[in-house]
Amino acid sequence: MSTPYTRSLVRLNTDKRILALREGAKERRNPSADDETLNYLLFTVRCLKPQRILEIGTAEGISGAAMLLEAPDAHLTTIECDEEMYLRAKKNFEELGLSERVDCVFADAADVITSLEKPFDLIFLDGPKAQYLHYLPDLKRLLVKGGVLFADDVLLFGWVSGEEPVPDKRRSIVRKIKEYLEAVSVDEELLTSVLHLGNGVAVSVKRN
Repeated sequence: MSTPYTRSLVRLNTDKRILALREGAKERRNPSADDETLNYLLFTVRCLKPQRILEIGTAEGISGAAMLLEAPDAHLTTIECDEEMYLRAKKNFEELGLSERVDCVFADAADVITSLEKPFDLIFLDGPKAQYLHYLPDLKRLLVKGGVLFADDVLLFGWVSGEEPVPDKRRSIVRKIKEYLEAVSVDEELLTSVLHLGNGVAVSVKRN
């Protein structure tokens, strides 16, 4: 987990409109990537220069919009199963002038990714944590060689890493995240690092 010292060094460096949207989301207590996590995601985008991005878990569209602003030639396919979030994301993409570069899908990701065929350079996995392992075969299939699978919230408040005791009602999701981390760690097609940023990220590169 991030220490207070580490957090004090982090300054999210992105478009002011994104910062304003993030503040609004925080006020509504809607999910949004941690500052450290989003910084590292945008760093990844800048280095990778993706043409096609897949995002699972649109929320209000803020992380997706930030990625598109960082990669002006990219196209985003993003999937959200909460209708209120989906509609807010559509509005945010439109107001930021990004709608033509986004396919915003209102559906359960499990029902969508099996039918996707075109490959992606970057996949940002930030949907239901218990489904990460279930999604993995299709995400690997959809990831280009040399592409990056970026999974958020894989340490869950220190529960997964053992830094904090696991509440009884969270044991199932912690077990499933551990299974995902084990799977990407031993997979010979992937090179994976788990980083203590925000609530933890697992960054997997598909080998050439």
